[in-house]
Amino acid sequence: MLRSLVYRLLPLRCVVCELHPGAPATSICTQCEADFFAADTARCERCAICVPDGQTGAPRICGRCLANVPHFDATTTLADYVSPVDGMVIALKFTARLDLAQFFGRLLASRLSSAMPATDDVVVMPVPLAFERARQRGFNQSHHIARAFAIAAHRRLIVDRLLRIRHTPPQQSLALKERRRNVRGAFAVEGSLTGQHVFVVDDVMTTGSTLDEVARVLKQAGAAHVHNLIVARTP
Repeated sequence: MLRSLVYRLLPLRCVVCELHPGAPATSICTQCEADFFAADTARCERCAICVPDGQTGAPRICGRCLANVPHFDATTTLADYVSPVDGMVIALKFTARLDLAQFFGRLLASRLSSAMPATDDVVVMPVPLAFERARQRGFNQSHHIARAFAIAAHRRLIVDRLLRIRHTPPQQSLALKERRRNVRGAFAVEGSLTGQHVFVVDDVMTTGSTLDEVARVLKQAGAAHVHNLIVARTP
């Protein structure tokens, strides 16, 4: 938290090129944002994996999502999990660069400004950390991204309804089938979400197993639509 306070008090420089961004309260300059967070990348509308530019159709869906339809309905990502974006995510998670969470949340809101549902039945939920991991890290990075998004998008943030009820080993070292088994039964929802459009916020999506399990329990609680908001998608 002390490190995070220092970042807030010092004049901000672009985290990529180290130049002064020029705009207040931002951690990435306009040029680096354009270079590394392009909005026109062709992606699967359900899981946000990159697809060939020539693929057409409405909607654009990848082969994996056609063969095994996930429980979530859509995914929006800012970039692929490659350099330098992966370093930004790591800096947020492990060096308390909470200013980056603000940038990610606001950029996600701007990406969805024209596609935001025109209804009041919209809520924002961060993927919860296990208690042990939250205690070790001191904060939940997805919570900070979700809060920034909710403020910028003028939507309601809910942090106490989606619960992680079982601690699981880290997903990174597991194969796809093991990842699915690892998170099965790890989440629960308190109360009803009947008719709600839920935006689920997380930092990185790799196989989608965690977000698929989250969407499953949200749909069981009555959610009508589940849309993932992630910072980076593993290619």
